Amino acid sequence: MTEVFTSVFILTSISLVLVLLLLIAEYFFANYGECTIDINKGERVLKVQGGNSLLRTLSETKLFLPSGCGGRGSCGTCKCKVVSGVGQVLPTEIPYLNPTELKENVRLACQVKVKQNVQIEVPEELLSVKEFETVIEKYVPLTHDIRGLRFKLPEGETVKFKAGQFVNLVSEPYGDVTESTSRAYSISSAPSDNKALELIIRLVPNGIVTTYVFEHLKEGAKAKLIGPYGEFFLRDSDREIICIAGGSGLAPIRSIVLDMIDRGISNRKCTFFFGAVNVRDVYYVDEFKALEAKHPWFKFVPALSGKEEGHGFERGLITDVVARHYGTLDNHEAYLCGSPGMIGACVKVLTGKGLPENRVFYDKFS
Repeated sequence: MTEVFTSVFILTSISLVLVLLLLIAEYFFANYGECTIDINKGERVLKVQGGNSLLRTLSETKLFLPSGCGGRGSCGTCKCKVVSGVGQVLPTEIPYLNPTELKENVRLACQVKVKQNVQIEVPEELLSVKEFETVIEKYVPLTHDIRGLRFKLPEGETVKFKAGQFVNLVSEPYGDVTESTSRAYSISSAPSDNKALELIIRLVPNGIVTTYVFEHLKEGAKAKLIGPYGEFFLRDSDREIICIAGGSGLAPIRSIVLDMIDRGISNRKCTFFFGAVNVRDVYYVDEFKALEAKHPWFKFVPALSGKEEGHGFERGLITDVVARHYGTLDNHEAYLCGSPGMIGACVKVLTGKGLPENRVFYDKFS
């Protein structure tokens, strides 16, 4: 028995020594001290504590790069040019960087750690991205798994954005979730409605932020939004517009259509194809049908791929529905929002009918 206790004591002692050595190593070798981040050749210079990711470090100083996944390295949106101060491109970054970006030292800010002085370059508009402390003015069930939320800005504040852009919604700790995180959601309201922001959020099973929205938010609750971001917006041309979306991808299309009405753009025909599986997955039908009746240039085409009868909607996959409506696409632009699979299938159909790919704009869910 004595030998057993002696062995346990020795193993415990060794473990404690190893833990102590790791703590000492962490203190001396992972404590990077104060670092400088030079942004856009001195336009803004930050003194920060080293050790965190570039994305998190910048957000703590209220400079918010876009991030659809909250810094998990799975969306590829937090790109910036890193001129100096970081190591080689990591394997986790390569899938999200094209050859040109790799050559120009573009990196994913969530994967780059600040260990020394860093020089970076970011688009000028990101320097004006703001953090808004809002109150939920309206919380509406739109379908069984989609909610519509209206976030009221503080008294006297307004927000300027382009129809089609998105913001990040920040969740607070809850349950087993111990840290705040954020996810990107497209704005569904019109830019003219600048004292509030509306979002359409679909429940993702086990999603940290969507669970927060569905189980912990309600009317009157406070919520933090960061933005606006994004390059998904209506281009200035005279071409006919094709919009295609599914699920919560309706959000930016709604914003674009409402903005066209506000700006009096009536010389461009616009057809919005909305794809769903069953009737319970379709929403805002009455609103879009009312817009269709009032504005001759706009048409709303909801379609179901399921087997339900008697709904009066078109039948089939949304790609098949779009294909039935058009012959050659020679003077058109397309705006798509949905899953990567839906986007890929729609691009194939549209380009197959002659639409140049550089006239297909899309917001792909991460």
